[in-house]
Amino acid sequence: MIDSAFRYKNKKDQTVNIGMEFDELPEEVRELIEQLDEAAEDEEEEAIEELTEKLLDTGVDMEAITLKKLSLCVMDGEEEMSVGWTKVALKIGIDPFKALLKGLAAGMSLIGDKYEKGEAFVPQLMIASSAMYEGMELLSPYLKANSSGADPSTVVIGTVEGDVHDIGKNLVKTLLSANGFNCVDLGNDVEADRFVEAAKEYQATAVSMSTLMTTTMAEMPKVINMLESSGMRDKIKVMVGGAPLSTDYAAKIGADVSPKDAAGAANWLKTTLSESPSDTENLN
Repeated sequence: MIDSAFRYKNKKDQTVNIGMEFDELPEEVRELIEQLDEAAEDEEEEAIEELTEKLLDTGVDMEAITLKKLSLCVMDGEEEMSVGWTKVALKIGIDPFKALLKGLAAGMSLIGDKYEKGEAFVPQLMIASSAMYEGMELLSPYLKANSSGADPSTVVIGTVEGDVHDIGKNLVKTLLSANGFNCVDLGNDVEADRFVEAAKEYQATAVSMSTLMTTTMAEMPKVINMLESSGMRDKIKVMVGGAPLSTDYAAKIGADVSPKDAAGAANWLKTTLSESPSDTENLN
């Protein structure tokens, strides 16, 4: 998910692997990172730019460090620092999609792992998600895909009834929007018939449903059945996602796909809609 080692050019201009931990970095680099942390926390724009330049001058692998710092800032729920290091990412030219997926979203994966192990709790998840959203907001203007000039396809997206989690749903929405889709966000705890009503109202090309709970997975086939009963199913792609879901489950309930992550969802839908119906492979 994140580069396994930082690299540093020594005085002989030789690239040296120095490990994953910040305490293994040269003292000069550690001090500059600490100063940049403080500048980010205090929202000191000029200091952030100046320290970024100094770090670049050391020859350290700034991309690896920045992605790692973004993930840690999100995991720790450090909103200001998340924004500051996102600015660093943009300044040094990290691809915005990479900054989002390998940095900010990676931080949510870290705190998510801790949550599953009982090492973190809901408040930490909420604080971390807030830090991620702050960075995402800064990246959003740069997450623009090439437009074909055609009217954007509409995707109705939401978290199913009974589930109030929306971190994964929001990440999918961000990447779909960046890829030129018009997203109608229904939010969380969305009743099955609301998905169908919105799909009809907005003439949607696709419906994307998510859940983080096994107890609410049964809401997904309800939506698909309603789409079939209304005669809309054949015209709409259905994506389902969330930690408890699998490809087998998606096929069983009649969904088209269960992407492994947000990037996969955007890529799948973009590719699928660009193909002719006869060339599109569905799970059902």
